[in-house]
Amino acid sequence: MKLKIAIILIMAGVLLAGCVGEQPTEVMPAVQSTTVQPTKAPETVTLNGAGATFPYPLISKWSSEYNKIKQNVQINYQSVGSGAGIKQITARTVDFGATDAPLTEQEFADVSRILQIPESIGAVVIAYNLPGIQKGLKLNGDVISDIFLGKIKKWNDPKIVSLNPGIQIPEKDIIVAHRSDGSGTTFVFTDYLSAVSSDWKSNVGKGKSVNWPVGLGGKGNEGVAGLLNQNPYTIGYIELAYAKLQKIPYAYIKNKAGNFIEPTLETTASAAAGAVATLPAGDASWSSVSIVDPQGNDSYPLASFTYLLVYKDQTDQTKGKMLAEFLWWAVHDGQKYSSELLYVPLPNEVIGLNEKTIKLMNYKGQSLIQG
Repeated sequence: MKLKIAIILIMAGVLLAGCVGEQPTEVMPAVQSTTVQPTKAPETVTLNGAGATFPYPLISKWSSEYNKIKQNVQINYQSVGSGAGIKQITARTVDFGATDAPLTEQEFADVSRILQIPESIGAVVIAYNLPGIQKGLKLNGDVISDIFLGKIKKWNDPKIVSLNPGIQIPEKDIIVAHRSDGSGTTFVFTDYLSAVSSDWKSNVGKGKSVNWPVGLGGKGNEGVAGLLNQNPYTIGYIELAYAKLQKIPYAYIKNKAGNFIEPTLETTASAAAGAVATLPAGDASWSSVSIVDPQGNDSYPLASFTYLLVYKDQTDQTKGKMLAEFLWWAVHDGQKYSSELLYVPLPNEVIGLNEKTIKLMNYKGQSLIQG
């Protein structure tokens, strides 16, 4: 009996083993070996610029705001004066230059395939430090030129007194302050003096640097503003934003229509309005462009475009594209920061001109931006 049971169990085990052996083998999917590639961060690029002190507050604001949008783009700008900016872009030691004076015919001829891009419009003011007189001093072109020629030496000169009835002007020597560096602000100021004074035009002339008949020199708008703040009875010329930021008084200037005009965004815009329709192409010479001493009842007579300088043919595709994109932003969205810093936003006609200019930027013939 026990033998039968053992035989049955053995046979059952054999049958069970056979059944198990006949079952199909489950095929497991093959595990593929993969390497997870890290997401490539956008290439960080630094755009270096140098030049005019006139637009420095605006360019500094642009640098900060643009970096919030494009964190991989760093913009460094050195406020060294228009003359130095032109030299650096000519030598290709920076990616863009800035100047308040358009390139002269010779400068334009010396730099191959350069583009000039108006970035904003600003005013140069005749600032002064007269204790007790914080606002309202009136001056005209004849008086301003004679002060800077050294012909008018006292604040209470009859020519100044006659323009300012009711104001007690002190019998003090006038201290003249001017720029010591090559400067677009100087170009604007001497362009104005050359327009309103034949004596100035024939004896000194206009330029980013001139031989000053009298005065103390300061480097940059900052330097002249410092001289004004530190020395009572000083007169000088600086950009409007610097005067406002440092609370330096400035004069109302008699314009071509015979009105004494305060420098404001509105009166500066009025000065530029007449020139907009006749501006040249961005790759042409701008040497004849000037908006000083313009027509118009409300036009402030010491206004100017300020320009960015870049090369049409870029040598680095990535950097060139990022530069073109920054410039496009600056002349569009960047303009909303102009007014708060006392610059005039570009008129639509100038923005349209700049669009055509920026689209000329290329790498080996390939456009860097479509707009």
